Amino acid sequence: MSRPMPRLILVRHGETEWSLNGRHTGRSDIPLTARGEESVKKQATILVGEGKLIDPSNLCTVYVSPRQRAHKTFHLLFDGLPKLPHHVISEDCRGEGVEEMQARVDGVIANVREYHRQYHEEGLNTRDVVIVAHGHFNRVLISRWINFPLCLGTHFNVEPGGVEPFLSVKAADTDTNQPTYL
Repeated sequence: MSRPMPRLILVRHGETEWSLNGRHTGRSDIPLTARGEESVKKQATILVGEGKLIDPSNLCTVYVSPRQRAHKTFHLLFDGLPKLPHHVISEDCRGEGVEEMQARVDGVIANVREYHRQYHEEGLNTRDVVIVAHGHFNRVLISRWINFPLCLGTHFNVEPGGVEPFLSVKAADTDTNQPTYL
């Protein structure tokens, strides 16, 4: 039976005072602005629900940063559903130094690819994984997802409240010639 390709969907938290004026929020724990909350609510009506981009019946899990801006974004996106999707509050979606961040992001990517492999090859789980995190984390994840060095993450941007879907593509690992999910 042919199964649809699994997807990773990145969500950046909604607007904060600091993202509004271009400041890096880092480990600070600042709230969304009222405009940020309204923007995420609007996105939720367009993107989340049966038959939409983020269809709860296709969600395997949602990783959510513990920072209040990401946690609030998660709830604004999914509170309108009859049941919240399975989610994990994870420090793996926060930001810090380069080496630590690369190791953590690569670990998150390995987890997502394993979910995708299990779905596609073994029929386990459901298709999609969502990550609700921060701009810097998302830029780095995009860069590492396509096997670019972490430093090239500066070339990618997910706007506050933005959503970026990625297909997971089955390919052969160049070192082992084993199937992998990109």
